[in-house]
Amino acid sequence: GYQHLPVLRGIARQPYLRQDGSLMHHDGFDAPTGMFGVFDERAFKVPAKPDKDAALAALGELRKLLTEFGFASASDEAAALALILTAAIRPSLTLAPMGHIKAPQISSGKSYLAGLIAAFAGPSKPSAYAFPTKEDECAKLLLSALLESTAVIVFDNLTSDLIPFKSLCSVLTEEFFTDRLLGVSKIVTVPTATLFLSSGNNVDAVRDMARRVVTVNLDPGCETPAARKFRADPVTTVQSERGRYVSHALTIVRAYIAAGYPPQEIKALGSYSQWSRLVRAPLVWLGLEDPATSVYASMAEDPDRETLGRLLTAWCKAFGAEPTPVRDVIARAEKFSLGASADLGDVVRDVAEERGVINRKRFGRWVARHQGRIVAGQKFVRSTKRDGAERWCVMGQAQEVVKGLSVVSVSHGGESVSADCQVDAGADVEVF
Repeated sequence: GYQHLPVLRGIARQPYLRQDGSLMHHDGFDAPTGMFGVFDERAFKVPAKPDKDAALAALGELRKLLTEFGFASASDEAAALALILTAAIRPSLTLAPMGHIKAPQISSGKSYLAGLIAAFAGPSKPSAYAFPTKEDECAKLLLSALLESTAVIVFDNLTSDLIPFKSLCSVLTEEFFTDRLLGVSKIVTVPTATLFLSSGNNVDAVRDMARRVVTVNLDPGCETPAARKFRADPVTTVQSERGRYVSHALTIVRAYIAAGYPPQEIKALGSYSQWSRLVRAPLVWLGLEDPATSVYASMAEDPDRETLGRLLTAWCKAFGAEPTPVRDVIARAEKFSLGASADLGDVVRDVAEERGVINRKRFGRWVARHQGRIVAGQKFVRSTKRDGAERWCVMGQAQEVVKGLSVVSVSHGGESVSADCQVDAGADVEVF
């Protein structure tokens, strides 16, 4: 309703990238990007056209800050550097994954590393929040923090896994977040250009959060990490010379852009293609491991994926490709305790048991929520309803669905036999 005011997309606390890759190094409002720069441009020195040697020199300076952290692997160091670059250019990124720092025990440097990364996002010390326990609590916390246009949101010392609350998933994969303002009958929309960080001992990103989180694994390699002595204080160093170190991060990104975005052999990461191009690719270009290695590992180890794989296998053993209603699956799981049905019973109970009884509605919702997700080449497909009952069947990737047809094999003599079908266009088909 305020048409006379320019749209403010966000606040930048250091020089930032425009869409064409050029560096905006002046403070104040920039109409083409909608960003408002709040920084002293004299503190930042980024070469106009840095080359690969300049990028390698800048990378060397950043790696010196990390020498005393015990990274579990080379890809974990690369992930920490990726989060540093993300912090430095977060105002320029439409979307960015969350960073999670994990260790096997206390005093491993998790919070300290989070503080170091946060120093690249802004001069203020970030506030640490307790991780929410409910969806409405999460939405209120996120809205209040984003309304302040805070540079960093840190969930410190998690005691549970990173639960995929709907609002948290949204702010990590959407440019804007909309919710009702607490205590007021008003809906507000805020930009999500904030760096999200978390830390915890042996806790992980699970289910839908797995693809949204870059994890840094720390392993101090000693019995009592709290007794370690450190020679340097990188957080204080960066805070006192923030312009210099942020310039190193910007130099790496700008050098990759100036080189013409040399293609790198990295797998696609849904929703984060821009982040991959401006953060992952430059680091791989400079010889580091892929910083997103942990993302793919988390998706592969997701408990939901493992449970779905077990259910698909047990269901296929018990019913083949025959469309089966949920009630029949539960009846089979409860009746038998040997062979394939024993496996089926175990996984059905894992999914939907409540107070010693399998909840049919809960099990049906779980299957519906996971339909189409492929694990080990198999997936659940919804079949046509008969007698008012919805049926499901397990299909392989090579099988196809023809309008209402999800049965592509028939049972003959107790064995599943493939069946070829010729179908007229637009016909509804069922195979028995």
